[in-house]
Amino acid sequence: MKHPFLMAVLTFFCAFSQYTFAQDAATTPEKYTAHNKGKFFISWGGNRDNYTKSDIHFKGDGYDFTVNDVKAHDKGKGYHVDYINPARMTIPQTNFKIGYFISDHYNVSIGVDHMKYVMSQNQIANVSGEINLPQSEAGSIHNGSYNNTPYPMTEDFLKFEHTDGLNYVNIQVNRFDDISSWFGLPNTDKFQINLTEGIGAGILYPKTNATLLSKERHDDFHISGYGLSAQVGLNFTFFKYFYIQGDLKGGYINMNDIKTTSSNADSASQHFGFLQRIVSVGGIFRL
Repeated sequence: MKHPFLMAVLTFFCAFSQYTFAQDAATTPEKYTAHNKGKFFISWGGNRDNYTKSDIHFKGDGYDFTVNDVKAHDKGKGYHVDYINPARMTIPQTNFKIGYFISDHYNVSIGVDHMKYVMSQNQIANVSGEINLPQSEAGSIHNGSYNNTPYPMTEDFLKFEHTDGLNYVNIQVNRFDDISSWFGLPNTDKFQINLTEGIGAGILYPKTNATLLSKERHDDFHISGYGLSAQVGLNFTFFKYFYIQGDLKGGYINMNDIKTTSSNADSASQHFGFLQRIVSVGGIFRL
């Protein structure tokens, strides 16, 4: 070696730079959004809904009939202060969810989708079956045999709503991926765009408002069936802890035990598909 002193100096600086880099890597704090495992999240939002047509079967003392291809709609309130008014926030169509990340990309959540289902009044629907009520009852004016007979859904014949509401209590498993790089965004803790998909199942716990054949109006909570669903959405996270999320959620609802009157002999059943459009706000945090 012609220059042992120079080689020693170069060796020293190489070793020092490697040590310094290792120290910097060890002391640089990891981004909060780099990992999700162990985080909790909670959200609150609102929805608008669409429903497929459904056949509703009614049975009880003196009647057993089906109303076919019933049309229904939701009962949205638009932009309203009730969504954030603690005394009235359960009145609009709302969504509540709380969950936990079991890994960086998967979480499990439990939620309540508070939808509203309103049968379109005065529509003409085909009725099949028998109505044979005592003449002393007001609904006896509808007595007869029906064979796919077009009939108007007037209030004295049928008013049928799940308006407080069509409550879908569900457990969901979700996939969660940061797609900020798709849009050329840097990897920072200030803003992320995440893609989320999930599948879920749960029970239907509606408060059904029904007036059937002029019988006394009934409006009570009752476990009525089950639902299955799938969901896809975009999550926009701000400053690590806060997010806005938009979702499309569709599924199938089967209610085979709907309370229609105060009598246990009277009930209804129906099944239909639904599509929710959901906007929610929430927080994500570690305990």
